[in-house]
Amino acid sequence: MKMNDVSHLRNVIADLAQSKKEPTFTQLAELSDLNRQDMEVWQSSWSTMPAERRRQIISRMVYLAEENVELNFDSIFKSSLTDPDEEVRALSIEGLWEDEETRLIRPLIEMLKNDASAKVQAAAAIALGRFALLAELGKIDSQFKVEIGQSLLTVFNDEARPIDVRRRALETVAPLSSAGVKETIMKAYQNSEFKLKASSIYAMRMSGNPEWLPIIIKELSSSEPEMRYEAASACGELGGKAEVQSIISLTNDEDIEVRLAAIEALGKLGGAEAKAKLKKLSGDKGEAVREAARQALYEIEATTKLVPLMEFEVDDTPGE
Repeated sequence: MKMNDVSHLRNVIADLAQSKKEPTFTQLAELSDLNRQDMEVWQSSWSTMPAERRRQIISRMVYLAEENVELNFDSIFKSSLTDPDEEVRALSIEGLWEDEETRLIRPLIEMLKNDASAKVQAAAAIALGRFALLAELGKIDSQFKVEIGQSLLTVFNDEARPIDVRRRALETVAPLSSAGVKETIMKAYQNSEFKLKASSIYAMRMSGNPEWLPIIIKELSSSEPEMRYEAASACGELGGKAEVQSIISLTNDEDIEVRLAAIEALGKLGGAEAKAKLKKLSGDKGEAVREAARQALYEIEATTKLVPLMEFEVDDTPGE
């Protein structure tokens, strides 16, 4: 690194540290793709900043990285996984949402199991979700599937842990075809704790297993809006034409979130009935409902156009 580059970086960091204003795009863009030497300069100043300022900077980095694919703050996020402040640690995990390096798996498992903050534990559980899916698809070593699955199940089964941490562990382990996962989802559904029961419906959806449909359909008429919401979303993923009429009835639900989930589900289920209802809803007086219905119609149209291409591929095999 050239001396003038180091000096410039130090000036940028000093400005960030001393200012109380929200970090600007220009300032933070200077911290994208830091190399090892740059990180040494960064870390020497980072630890001296007040926790509130560190939170502000990391939060802004997370937002900008999601909005602009050219910005990469992964080196900073990784170094902040051990920050003394729980909010900074949780935000740093969130910032690494696109990172699929398997070197992250064990640190995340460690944070899930042993971090002092429930918020960080929950964030770690959510972050392990992408690796669980990669493992289930065979895109990373099968040993990781075992480690992730066992860790998440252990955390869920620990009743001393906060409910929100156990919920996130359940939702994340759901896609794995590992031993004990199906039984754990049912255990959560039968639990007297409402939040775990709601998460069990989400987990059924994430499992991709239509065997759960009888329970899901039953919960479409639950007295609890959150259960109806999760059930409608799950029907959209696992259901078929037989579930369309039940979902249509939820487009008139008293809870707006349930209505929107039902509309999205209709877009995934498709068919003439769903399409007719969505066309009607696309003229609804409520903006959220109108936009959701139009998006769902678009999904149906897009899927319909793709089906012929999938079913009638050209056979390039030479004739005999």
